[in-house]
Amino acid sequence: MNPLKSAWGTIISGLVLATIIAAITDLSIPGEGSLSNSITIWLHVAAGVTWIGLLYYFNFVQVQALAEAAGDEGGPGGGGITKYVAPRALLWFRWAALVTWLSGAFYLMVNSDLINAFTLGANASATSSGAMYGMTIGIGTWAGSVMLFNVWILIWPNQKKVLGIVEATADQIAGAKTVALMASRTNTMLSIPMLMSMVGAHHGYFI
Repeated sequence: MNPLKSAWGTIISGLVLATIIAAITDLSIPGEGSLSNSITIWLHVAAGVTWIGLLYYFNFVQVQALAEAAGDEGGPGGGGITKYVAPRALLWFRWAALVTWLSGAFYLMVNSDLINAFTLGANASATSSGAMYGMTIGIGTWAGSVMLFNVWILIWPNQKKVLGIVEATADQIAGAKTVALMASRTNTMLSIPMLMSMVGAHHGYFI
């Protein structure tokens, strides 16, 4: 059976391939971390790619496509997207967001940097590298926290009204569309400095 014929088979194949490459090339750097740290970072990045990838899909593809479908008289409409695509995408979207935040917080906690991040390095010596790391990673941590809040408290509850998962009046649906869109656009805006700080924290500078 060809594993590439299914999504999960493809993912498992990628994991196996990555494991083989890591074992053959011995990519670990002695003294620079642990296996648990490596797995946590990998999970954090993988979930983050899924989360932000879907965020960009919603903002740059689906919203515009549905607007065009609504204005296309006699066209197929956007019913297929709202019925089959959007609910599945939102499922991956919201849980990827949660896994991204939890894995990131766990990594910071086990490395004694959680408070340092949330205080933006204020609890570290001003002249130490810990202060700069706390400031840099902290910006990403706070941006990610706001984005997680938006996903679960603003976007998902309102999208349930828009998609008809929960009952709502026409006025409630109209309001829900606005709230969900603005929260999603806010997350897209915040994702730029968040990604900048997450990468910069491990390279000594923002970009």
